[in-house]
Amino acid sequence: MSQIIDSNILEKDELAQIVAQLRQAKKTIIATNGCFDILHVGHLWLLNQAKALGDILIVGINSDRSVRELKGLERPIVNEKDRAQVIANLKAVDYVSVFDEANAVELLKILQPDIYVKGGDYNLKNLPEADPVLRKGGKVHFIEFMPRKSSTSLIDKIKALS
Repeated sequence: MSQIIDSNILEKDELAQIVAQLRQAKKTIIATNGCFDILHVGHLWLLNQAKALGDILIVGINSDRSVRELKGLERPIVNEKDRAQVIANLKAVDYVSVFDEANAVELLKILQPDIYVKGGDYNLKNLPEADPVLRKGGKVHFIEFMPRKSSTSLIDKIKALS
C-alpha cells in the first residue's frame, strides 16, 4: 500500500506563499488548531462552524512531540502524519500544517488569519494564540464547546471497557 500524500498538507513556508496569494485574491482566511488525536463529532462541529465564517480554512495540527508535552506520554494515539491526512481530507478543510511548538503562536504569525477559531472551552485569557491575531487586526471567534465530546473522554471510555 502506498502512502497517501495530500497537496494541501504544507510546511509553514509553503503555506506563507499560498496565504499571500489568497490575500491578493481577497479571500477571508480562517485558522484553527489542535491535537485532533482521535477525530470525533466535536472536532467536526468546530471545523464546519469555522469554515462557515470565511473562504479558506487552515488547520494547524500539533506534532507528536507537542501532543506528548500537552497531554502526556501516552498520547497521541494517532501519529501526526495520519492525523494530518484525516483532517486534510475533511470537506471543510482547505490546508493543514503540522507545528512542533506547544501552541500555534508562530504558525499564526505566519498566517495572520482574518479570524482565528477555538472551542468554547477557551477564552481570551487562556489563549496565547489570540495576541498575534489581534495585533494584526484579526478577530478571535469561539465556537460553543460540545461537552463530553473529546479525545480524552473517548480514550477513557475505551480504557473502562478493557
